[in-house]
Amino acid sequence: MLLHPQFDPVAFSIGPLSVRWYGLMYLAAFAQFLLLGRYRIATRPGPINKAQLDDLLFYGMLGVIVGGRLGQVLFYEPGYYLANPLEIVAVWKGGMSFHGGFLGVLVAMALWSRKHRVAWLDVTDFIAPLVPLGLAAGRVGNFINGELWGRVADAHLPWAMAFPQSGDVLPRHPSQLYHVGLEGLTLFALLWLYSARPRPQGAVSGTFLIGYGAFRFITEYFREPDHGIFGVSYTISMGQWLSLPMILIGLALLVTALRRKPL
Repeated sequence: MLLHPQFDPVAFSIGPLSVRWYGLMYLAAFAQFLLLGRYRIATRPGPINKAQLDDLLFYGMLGVIVGGRLGQVLFYEPGYYLANPLEIVAVWKGGMSFHGGFLGVLVAMALWSRKHRVAWLDVTDFIAPLVPLGLAAGRVGNFINGELWGRVADAHLPWAMAFPQSGDVLPRHPSQLYHVGLEGLTLFALLWLYSARPRPQGAVSGTFLIGYGAFRFITEYFREPDHGIFGVSYTISMGQWLSLPMILIGLALLVTALRRKPL
């Protein structure tokens, strides 16, 4: 059985300012979005140009941070944050909901689309392949922090790991790394290849919803369930409940899109 390395969550300090690994992972996520976005624009011009990309990233950052934090507050820990309202703004301590961030990004993209007069689905089709590597970076941050550990695993599993942060030394699945592999690297490869050729409007967005929802549903079986608004469930977790609508909406969007001709 392996032992979690117990990384210091602070990467470095400059005087009284402490820079945490979790924050650096978000910075890496935004940087890769910008780099991949510029590459995609250069190799396959579309409705979004390089001059608009920085503004698109800014809107996306706001959506991720505001939506992700509010999602954590509303979906997972409403009682805690009601008792400690000042903690809501302490995003550097971790505690960001993907599904909340996802909804925040959708709202932000709708506002950006209206501002620049670009079809909303064209925008979501453009950003979908740029998102998974950013998700992977966030999960690496979770692993460094030793949070969101997995369920108890077979002690003979070669990569089973003890997370002292969990309050015990039982062998557990390093579920953060499962998230990295499926929702991050695998989903990125699928979407990047699928979007390399012209697709009907909405098809890439639908594929993202199906892919992320399905992969998240799978990885939740290896992750210690969160304290969601429905309580703790080892049968269907809060993350799985939130992923089901993504899969259904993604299927509907993909089927509708495939009835259209490629752009």
